[in-house]
Amino acid sequence: MNERHVGGDFDDFLRDERHLDDAEATAAKRVIAFQIAQEMKRARPIKSEMAHRMKTSRPAVDRLLDPANRSVTLLTLQRAAAAVGKKLRVELT
Repeated sequence: MNERHVGGDFDDFLRDERHLDDAEATAAKRVIAFQIAQEMKRARPIKSEMAHRMKTSRPAVDRLLDPANRSVTLLTLQRAAAAVGKKLRVELT
């Protein structure tokens, strides 16, 4: 076991191992995918209707809703948000 991480927090460990940015990006994508899925449940569009509203394919909607898939672009996220009547907001903190 690496003693330098004993007593530290997990973010410090990820930062030291140079994985913090990847972990945060994955977490953000998972949250957005969850929020879009929740809005789809509320609005009840099926995936093919969602794809039509987004002007994309059904497999693209599947990739969007896959929390592990980080390759989704901001444009796709923006279209998905609009398709469920929401706006995407990205900000620096």
